[in-house]
Amino acid sequence: MPQPFDLVVNQRLQIPARELRWSFTRSSGPGGQNVNKVETAVELSLDLHNAASLSADQRLRLLRRFCDGVVRVCASEHRSQYLNRQAALEKLGSLLRSALQSDPKPRKPTQPTRASQRRRVEGKKRRGEVKQTRQQRPRLEE
Repeated sequence: MPQPFDLVVNQRLQIPARELRWSFTRSSGPGGQNVNKVETAVELSLDLHNAASLSADQRLRLLRRFCDGVVRVCASEHRSQYLNRQAALEKLGSLLRSALQSDPKPRKPTQPTRASQRRRVEGKKRRGEVKQTRQQRPRLEE
């Protein structure tokens, strides 16, 4: 059963809240009287080296993407710390989901078809004919 601040990345990966590190600061921007006394901005970090919930393959894939081994996200778009915590979890989840996706299959280069080559040459010829008609011919009468 997921806890309120567990991170559900996908169906096969759930990172428990004990592996996540939270830090809070005062947020800039609007907030009325709260802005100078309440720490609503959130920084969420995950240490990839010490995350027990990651498999070896997942850890390797994430370490290739995030070189320093720590993934950090910040959220300060809301006025409440709770909403910023939810936003930070969502940001980190989408970041990890995109990093864990398998690489797309490499494109296999193909030769242009004979018909496309013919169309290209015909277009070039048509363009050359248009330019030929625009050239001024020297006049014989003067």
